[in-house]
Amino acid sequence: MLGIVESIASRISRNRLSLWLYEKALVRQVSQLPPPKHIGIIMDGNRRWAESKGLEKFLGHVFGAKKVGEVLKWCYDLGINTVTLYVFSTENLKRPREEVDLIFKLFKDKLIEVMDKKVLHETRTRFKVIGRRDLIPGEIMQYVEKIEVETEGYSSHYLNIAFAYGGRAEIVDAVRSIAREVSEGLLEPNDIDEETISKRLYTAHLPEPDPDLIIRTSGEERLSNFLLWQSAYSELVFMDVYWPEFRRIDLLRAIRTYQSRKRRFGL
Repeated sequence: MLGIVESIASRISRNRLSLWLYEKALVRQVSQLPPPKHIGIIMDGNRRWAESKGLEKFLGHVFGAKKVGEVLKWCYDLGINTVTLYVFSTENLKRPREEVDLIFKLFKDKLIEVMDKKVLHETRTRFKVIGRRDLIPGEIMQYVEKIEVETEGYSSHYLNIAFAYGGRAEIVDAVRSIAREVSEGLLEPNDIDEETISKRLYTAHLPEPDPDLIIRTSGEERLSNFLLWQSAYSELVFMDVYWPEFRRIDLLRAIRTYQSRKRRFGL
């Protein structure tokens, strides 16, 4: 029996060493070329991960929320200055009330944690929630607005949380804004161009509003209404790993894939 245990322990140790060496090799590879300036992440698969572990599926959101800080640190360490996380869509509001309430609570708890630990100040990160903010409970928006005001002057990093967000809704809001300006005589219809729309999107505050790379976890291969305008020329990488199990190796592999592609922007 002792021999079997020792054999298993040895195999686990070898696997860990192999992963460590692989990660080191990936770091060397991606450091040879510029990293993406802006990454968007569709954090998918929380519920399916929980079910695969025999847990209540809503608990997947708890473990998914814990992964966020870790991934942000990896991004910043790799020189990625702007990260947009797809946390909660307008469609997600149609899910069972118990699940929606849990997600709201997790979001509130994370906001309080961020304020207490002052991590955004340490990294000089500008924080912003993008989406239909009127759909977010007022109690939560108090924390959101406080953090946004406190970090408004930072420009080292940008963290955008897409919450109660929908890409189509974002474009509709931009069109409404333009229509109001036209009706008020502030804008001529013939002057409307792509820049006119871009400046009225939720991401207009960013130096790089269009993500270079969008990663989606869980194996699904679609954007699901995420940054529809901004993603016109984004590189897309779909990964067959649930969000709670997303590793630094997975991020490095996605960046390596991005770096291997020749971006032509339609040319």
